[in-house]
Amino acid sequence: MASLAVIPPTLAQRCRTLLRCASREAEGYLELGMHAQALHTLQRRGQLVHGDARACFLLGESLRELHRYSEALYPLRRSAELRPADSDTWLALGWCYKRSGHVDQAAQALEQALVVTPDEAILHFNLACYYSLLRRPLAALRSLKRAIALDPVMKSLVEDESDFEPLRRDPAFELLLRSIL
Repeated sequence: MASLAVIPPTLAQRCRTLLRCASREAEGYLELGMHAQALHTLQRRGQLVHGDARACFLLGESLRELHRYSEALYPLRRSAELRPADSDTWLALGWCYKRSGHVDQAAQALEQALVVTPDEAILHFNLACYYSLLRRPLAALRSLKRAIALDPVMKSLVEDESDFEPLRRDPAFELLLRSIL
C-alpha cells in the first residue's frame, strides 16, 4: 500500500491489520448474505479501502449485492487497477456496467480482462452475452465459440441465457450457433 509509506511503521502496521480484519469480516457477512453489514464494515475503514485490491472488490461486491450498481463501479474499477489479473473483479465490473445501462462499457471491461487473462471461459461467455445485447452477432459467436472451446460446460448455458435473445432469430446466428453447438 503506497499510501501508507509515509505513516510511521507501527501505525502503518496497525492500519494494515485493521483493513485485513475488516476484509475478513466483510467476506463473512457477504457469505451470510448480510450485504449491508459488509458494506458498513468496509466503509468504517474509509480511505484505507481504496489502497487495497481485495477490500475494493469486497466494497464493490457489497454494493452490487445491494443492487447499487452505479456506486459499485468505482471500487470495482479501483480493484481492477490494483489487481488486473483478477477475473472475478472484471466479471463484477461488467455485471454492474450492464445493470447500470452501459452494456458497451461492460463489453470493454471484459475485453480488457481478456488481455490479461485470455483463457478464462466465463469471461468469453459473458462477453458473448454483451456482444449479443449490442447486436454484434459475429463478435458474440466468436466469443461464445472460444468460451466453449475452453470449457465445454459453457455449451449447456446457451439455451437458457436470456442475453442471447436479441440474436436468436438472426438466421446467421442460428446457423453459426448450430455449427458450434
